[in-house]
Amino acid sequence: MDYSKLYINGQWVASSADQTFAVINPATEAVCANVVMGTKEDVDRAVIAAQAAFKTWSNTSAQYRAQMIQKLADKLREYRDELAQSMSISMGMPLHLAGEVQVDDQIDILETYVSRTALMDEVKTIGNAQIIKQPIGVCALISPWNYPLNQLVGKMAPALASGCTMIVKPSEQTSLQDFIVAKACDEIGLPAGVFNLVPGYGPEVGAAMSSHPDIQLISFTGSTRAGIHIAQNAAQNVKRVVQELGGKSPLLIHEGCDIAAAVEYGIEDVMINTGQTCTAYSRWLVQKNIAKEVIALAKQQAQAIVIGSGDDAFMGPMVSQVQQQRVLGYIETGIKEGATLITGGTEKPAGLEKGFYVQPTIFAHVNNNMTIAREEIFGPVICIIEYDTLEEGIAIANDTVYGLAAAVYAKDKPQGLEIAKQIDAGMVYVNGGGYNIEAPFGGMKQSGNGREFGDEGLHEYVEVKAIHMD
Repeated sequence: MDYSKLYINGQWVASSADQTFAVINPATEAVCANVVMGTKEDVDRAVIAAQAAFKTWSNTSAQYRAQMIQKLADKLREYRDELAQSMSISMGMPLHLAGEVQVDDQIDILETYVSRTALMDEVKTIGNAQIIKQPIGVCALISPWNYPLNQLVGKMAPALASGCTMIVKPSEQTSLQDFIVAKACDEIGLPAGVFNLVPGYGPEVGAAMSSHPDIQLISFTGSTRAGIHIAQNAAQNVKRVVQELGGKSPLLIHEGCDIAAAVEYGIEDVMINTGQTCTAYSRWLVQKNIAKEVIALAKQQAQAIVIGSGDDAFMGPMVSQVQQQRVLGYIETGIKEGATLITGGTEKPAGLEKGFYVQPTIFAHVNNNMTIAREEIFGPVICIIEYDTLEEGIAIANDTVYGLAAAVYAKDKPQGLEIAKQIDAGMVYVNGGGYNIEAPFGGMKQSGNGREFGDEGLHEYVEVKAIHMD
């Protein structure tokens, strides 16, 4: 795959500047690709193309857009292995997991919007008024490095279904899969200008997108710090902002639940992507009378995790050396603040001389005022906080600036549902409830605003118009 050109207006074109980004394979520490970096001028070119395309794409039939989305899903399935490889080498997830975790569900999510194109034709009558839906316009889509295809699809699918056009900026470290998506769009004959790819640095390309007067919506997934900056830029021309930001998600484990299942669920959730998951249950809130059992089981399971890049590995490296050092710094802070290190730590995993690896790490006897309990670490680190009463556990769960996700293990479904209703989070999973790609995805408080996936994801890209008849 050639990563030296931008994709604008249905053509592979040179950037206006001669700059590239060296993508480092975090498992080998070797350069695996050199990717072109766009500029503010390239964003301007892409916006012009997207504006022109919007005039026709927004007026296409729901059936035609559905056909194009289905063609894209089918084409991406053809590239399934290439997509998995691209994300494995750029972000470190072992290849045997990358296809299942980073590709399969993502294509299925895209396919759920085939039927949702019809939602744009729905008309609601209220008295003498007809309420119709129209696509909002040109959209800027900025994706993160931890689940890059997932977040691109979560933004791109509803944009396509509604009739919007888009400019896409992936994370510098994980942009390879976006080039494959652009190639697929080109091959299926998606009209020129509907999808435009402009990789680049956040302070230049991201800032140009968020402040551009001719972009009507920006959808961003990333840190809360960056999200605040983007929202400030977007406020200059009052564009719509949809954001999925940081998290410090709790896993509340209450007496009477299946403790072994709760621990297994929590360990797998945090460690599957080396802790680099915005919804990861990094704060375990455990009732005191079962804490000793939970800690012992968690230690046992964490120490059994195979680390590396081979077919037997469950946990790969951190995405970069910068992220590795950031996580190691938090582990050092946890030790200094007096938390009990149960397993893991700052030493490199045995037998792995190359790669940005961090051991699965668990702290016990953490209180919710410690740095490791307040701040998003974004690594394979779990903090176990004990509580006495259920009311105290729920209060600790809600004592955070974040509100993205939460999980509950209770004695039964009714109790779990009652607890879930009291937790301030956009998504709560009860007793191991499975991930549903049709359900809305998004958070509360400083975890962002708006929703992705499902009908709610489409609504973000829609303007509602009331037509009052005589």
